[in-house]
Amino acid sequence: MSSLSPDGSATQARVEKERDFYRKLLELGQTDEIEPFLSDALALIVEISGALRGYVELMSSPDDREPTFWVAHGCEEKDVVEIRASFSRGVIAEALATGRTISTVSALLDPRFRTSKSVQKNRIEALICAPVGAVPPVGVVYLQDRAHKGPFPEDDRRRVEAFARHITPFADRLLLRRRRADEVDSTLPLRRTLRAGGIVGRSGALADVLAQAAAAAPLDITVLLTGASGTGKTQLARVIHESSRRARGPFVELNCAALPEGLLESELFGALPGAHSTAGKKIEGKVAAAEGGTLFLDEIGELKPSGQAKLLQLLQSKEYYPLGGTRPVRADVRVLAATNLDLKVAVQRKEFREDLFYRLQVLPIRLPSLTERREDVALLSEHFCAETCKTHGFPRLQLSVDALCAVEAAEWSGNVRELGHAVEAAAIRAAAEGVAQIERRHLFPAAAGASRSEKGAVAPVEIGPYRGLTFQEATRRFQAALLRDALEDNGWNVTDAAAKLDLARSHAYRLVRAFDLSRR
Repeated sequence: MSSLSPDGSATQARVEKERDFYRKLLELGQTDEIEPFLSDALALIVEISGALRGYVELMSSPDDREPTFWVAHGCEEKDVVEIRASFSRGVIAEALATGRTISTVSALLDPRFRTSKSVQKNRIEALICAPVGAVPPVGVVYLQDRAHKGPFPEDDRRRVEAFARHITPFADRLLLRRRRADEVDSTLPLRRTLRAGGIVGRSGALADVLAQAAAAAPLDITVLLTGASGTGKTQLARVIHESSRRARGPFVELNCAALPEGLLESELFGALPGAHSTAGKKIEGKVAAAEGGTLFLDEIGELKPSGQAKLLQLLQSKEYYPLGGTRPVRADVRVLAATNLDLKVAVQRKEFREDLFYRLQVLPIRLPSLTERREDVALLSEHFCAETCKTHGFPRLQLSVDALCAVEAAEWSGNVRELGHAVEAAAIRAAAEGVAQIERRHLFPAAAGASRSEKGAVAPVEIGPYRGLTFQEATRRFQAALLRDALEDNGWNVTDAAAKLDLARSHAYRLVRAFDLSRR
């Protein structure tokens, strides 16, 4: 029977310690509340390192002057405030400002910290302070003094940094969840009167749209929905229909741009046998199909002049003539229309009938672009991610906080539709890799490739480098280059760079993270 040598016993104990350390790190990820998470996390790293005192703090925003959440280890609740004040704020400020781990044998002798009042007052010797999160850090892990005299060994520094890296996504997720819980949902009162379960968002801009929809829904009036492509006009038309007294009737759609002029009249109003070469039997039009319900005419600005005249007659008299018919047919339909064109300009150019324009826009509702409701981007992204997983049978995927920062910072010229397609593609890429989180590289693979090959390079701010790129990708690269220039010019002082670019400091921090910028 063999026995381990003293060196072998020490090695085995160290391996078991490391194994238990990483196993416990994984277990921390199951926590759903921020305070227990911080408490358990701090207890783990203090136990592993043998530190006498420990402290973890997290901030909800880079603009915060004081931590939103913090916990100190090994003290009574009544003593926590005093013990927290005794930690070196100078060391913590340095770690937050530089994004680098601070480690010293003796803070009393270290020229960086020996003038600090808290260091002198508390006679602080060995310490490690590691930032939690990338640029900007969302907090720190701070360990001070050892059970055994002397500096923290390099293994402890390595563990603290691994610990800080590992808790970052969990801390991000819990902070995001807390912020979401604290946000006011401006749309909530309106959702009680509308069947708007499929509308995702809580912004004030969306609430304004739903308020107008709530006013229009119970009235049997024509509504003109305007706004850029991809803003959700069809979806809002369905909400108005389903929240109206016609909800039990049909909702019939017709895209006015999808049919040639010769077929549009029969498609809209139907045709009697013999009306044209293909009408061997009676053809029911969309108006008849929508009887008792709602007829939604998408891209109404593309309707040809002959179709405009016949639609005007329907709106004025509630009657229409099928193709080949000689007797009017009474119609009980409500008409909703949508366009991404400026119909006022079309009227001025004599491309759209003025009388029809005023008949359509009894109550106009403009849908905001995604740029006007940025606070909804993260919610929409998570919704599209969940829908994609359900549709394709993928295991549950989440967007990392870095990915959410990236989608919030991006310009979505195609609005909600473009965002939905981008998230679906990202989910497919992540599922193919077998990972549990969607990262920035899944959303913007072209940008990920460029950042790997040009890491640290400052792209010139001119059109040439962006030829051949999509508008989305060109915009991202231009913004990243502009921000990097400002950071380099200001010594990577984010506050000064943000002021130069007329940005809020917190938004500048989000952009740094979204574009994965780092100091060379």
